[in-house]
Amino acid sequence: MTWTMPPEWTPHKRTWMAWPCNPDVMEFVGSPDAAYRAWSGAANTIARFEPVTMVCNPGEEAAARKYLDGAVSIVERELGDSWMRDCGPTFVVDAQGALGAVDWTFNGWGGRTFPEGSADALVARFVAEKTGATRLPSVLVNEGGGIHVDGEGTLLLTETVQMNHNRNPNWTRAEIEAEMHGKLGTTKAIWVPRGLQADTSVSGTDGHVDTLACFVKPGVVVVHGQPDRDHPDFETAREIEAIMRAQTDARGRAMEVIVLEAPKERYEHGEPLSCSYVNFSFVNGGVVLCKFDDPQDEVVSGIFRRLFNDREIVSVPAVDIFKGGGGVHCITQQEPLCTTNGG
Repeated sequence: MTWTMPPEWTPHKRTWMAWPCNPDVMEFVGSPDAAYRAWSGAANTIARFEPVTMVCNPGEEAAARKYLDGAVSIVERELGDSWMRDCGPTFVVDAQGALGAVDWTFNGWGGRTFPEGSADALVARFVAEKTGATRLPSVLVNEGGGIHVDGEGTLLLTETVQMNHNRNPNWTRAEIEAEMHGKLGTTKAIWVPRGLQADTSVSGTDGHVDTLACFVKPGVVVVHGQPDRDHPDFETAREIEAIMRAQTDARGRAMEVIVLEAPKERYEHGEPLSCSYVNFSFVNGGVVLCKFDDPQDEVVSGIFRRLFNDREIVSVPAVDIFKGGGGVHCITQQEPLCTTNGG
């Protein structure tokens, strides 16, 4: 059986999220209330477009409900952290319309949250069971934010993530690609060398591609731009842009590259926060962007309005989410709409 990961702009049955619970994340954000408001702000906005299911720790449903719109459903399951993109399953479909759920081996972003957050390693299995999807286990250590696909055979990923000694020390590049292609239905991998500096910190991921580059349409990719020559991510952003401009996709097309320049840098505890507009989420009939209270917010919104005149473009406050270690894309995981799950 051949499975394929649909591109994120195809119809969804729902979005899955996880309620904040990690004390370290709440400290980074500033307080539990700030974290709850940030996550619920995204959830309540997405619920305008499609169903949202929030997973929360047992006993926390009542507290979460105080922040969440009634349209957001809640299920309880033990959690260690709140990044559903990474610990949740990567959904795939087959030619007959069946739903599959790739359950990558999850080790807490290279051991950052293990063993304290080891419950997250079982979240993908739980979500797969809830959706009725066929669970597709993988021995490859990976997180959902570490990949992007165009739905036509092309895969984006980062050398400092999948090839990191803290994840897959004994895997070759060819072996990683083979496992990815087999699980996702892709045929060509485009590697970028590293991620943003802030993403190498204790709350980081070693460089997830979902803050660096992603497909928005077949043959069209948006990339993170850093206009400040003195910024530590300046050369990284330029290199990734150059890689994308020099590449062709799985169908041999030269890719159109659109640069989303970063907002003015914010610093937390003396370190750059490295906010990225690339970390957005597609929803049914819309796009949910990150907002940083910066003039660049409107510039990026305008780019997306031109790209998608058939979708509503909305933005949610994301500074506090980035303080915790990610963005809107990082806290969401789309479940595709297909024949066997309500399509």
